[in-house]
Formats: sequence, structure tokens, C-alpha cells
Amino acid sequence: MPLIDMPLDKLRTYQGRNPKPADFDKFWDRSLKEMRSIDPKVELKPAAFKVPFADCFDMYFTGIGGARVYAKYLRPKASTAPHPAVLQFHGYTGHSGDWQEKLGYVAAGYSVAALDCRGQGGKSEDPGGIKGTTYRGHIIRGLDDSPEKLLFRQIFLDTAQLARIVMDFDEVDASRVGAMGGSQGGGLTLACAALEPRIKLAAPIFPFLTDYKRVWEMDLAKGAYEELRNFFRQFDPTHEREEEIWTRLGYIDVQHLAPRIKAEVMMSVGLMDDVCPPSTQFAAFNKITSPKSLVIYPDYQHEGLPGVLDRSFQFMAAL
Repeated sequence: MPLIDMPLDKLRTYQGRNPKPADFDKFWDRSLKEMRSIDPKVELKPAAFKVPFADCFDMYFTGIGGARVYAKYLRPKASTAPHPAVLQFHGYTGHSGDWQEKLGYVAAGYSVAALDCRGQGGKSEDPGGIKGTTYRGHIIRGLDDSPEKLLFRQIFLDTAQLARIVMDFDEVDASRVGAMGGSQGGGLTLACAALEPRIKLAAPIFPFLTDYKRVWEMDLAKGAYEELRNFFRQFDPTHEREEEIWTRLGYIDVQHLAPRIKAEVMMSVGLMDDVCPPSTQFAAFNKITSPKSLVIYPDYQHEGLPGVLDRSFQFMAAL
């Protein structure tokens, strides 16, 4: 089998390269406390999209920093008992997608909430207010400010707050909520499950946002990770701050959140992925201590994986 990364036996034991800040767990405990102190002021507005068997809403809530965050919310019409729900997270720079894409879950009796990441392709606000560059990337947004200003800290917390809001809806059984997504959405699926331990099932597909230093060492800081190279070139051209920068990025490295996950996880990975290298994904997977399984596509890159959405749908049937 051709390789762009480590052999599979080494991938299965790889533990990651990016450093973990010494106060990582206290940082996220404080962050969650801040999130829980916010009144989300949830608004559900009937959407223009209509189907006979579902109620569809434009949902808004207040997140960290006062941002009004948007999500699509769909629920089965006239549901009389609490039912399961699925949270969906999109790829980098994208948005929550079309309403139609969610209807299979609603027809099966699930509510669905699909987040628009702040400052990307959807309707969620990005209030900004950080020191330092905002050039071409959300990984490096806030990197020259305090760790609390890292944009992906805010986005990770948005995922947990969305889960909390959905779990509080009368029609949802809070013990039967799953999360799913690919690429950035895969990373956010893991972050959500880590920060909201009541998530029961998680189905990440080739997760982004993990083991940044490994990406750099593989000379793959391009495409989705290009902003890492740009940051060093513009703001630390001789790498005098290299260890400081990797450590600060460690606050938003999903591999370090992975041990918090309580959900059962089914992760899908393509071994020829040169956007989110397999080793970076395994760094997160190998740190998960809850029940987990791995679906491996030996010949696939960062692309559509045949059958993966069907498999995810069947996995979520256990909710």
C-alpha cells in the first residue's frame, strides 16, 4: 500500500507532536464556566424552507464575546415524546449546508441542529476584538493575544453551547444526542464531545485541527493549514518563538481534548490524506479512552469517502 505518512502499525500507537500547555485542563474548565454563565437568549424563527413532516427554524443564540451564533434547527412535526438529536458541523470556511440534507434524520425521528461557525461562510457573527493579525485563517486568529482570544476557543465553545441548548429542548432526550461532521466538522465533533460529556455518539470524518506541529514537520502547512506557514513567515521568520507558538496552539489542539470524551466514537480516515495527515488524526483517536472504532480507507485522500454517510446514519441509529 502506498504511504504518505507512517505505516499503519505506527499510526495505531502514535501520540502526537504538538505540545500541551501546562494549564490546559484548567484553561478549558474556566472556559466552560464562562460559557455556562452566558444567557444564550435562544431565538427560533420559522424558516422559509417548508416540508410537511418537519418544523424548520433559523436558530440564533448568544455565544462567547456576545456573538449571535446561527444554526439550522429541524424537528419532526407533532412529536409527542422526547426523541434523539444529531448535531452537525461543517468543513473549514463553509456553512451549515442545505435544509434538504438534514431531512433523512428528521424523517427517522431525530431533531437536527447544524451550526454555522462564526466568521466563516454562514450567518454567525464574528465580533473580532483581538490583537494581532487576522490574515487568512482562523487557527492563527488571536495567536498574538491571550489564549482566551483564540478564535477556535470560541468556536469550540459554540459547539458545546449548541449541544447544551438542544439538550434542554423539551422535545429532545438529552441522553440521546450525537455529533458528526467532516474535516473541520470532524475536529468540531471531537471538541463538542469533549466539552459536552453527555454526547452519546460521535462520528468524525478525517478531523482537522489536531497536531499542528506534525503538519509542519511533514511540510504540509498548505491548503487548510497554510496559515501556519504564513504566520511564521510574517511574524516569526527565524522561528525564535517556535516553541511558544506551538504551545499556544496546543490550547486549540483537538488531540489534547480527546481524553475528555465520554461518547462512543466512530472515526473515518483516508490513509492518503495530504490535507489532514493520518498521523494527526490518529494522535487524537489514540487518546480517546471511551469505546471507539476506526473505519480506514487505504487509498483515499481528503475527499468523499464511499459509504461514509450511510455508515454514520446507521451508527446514529443507536441513539
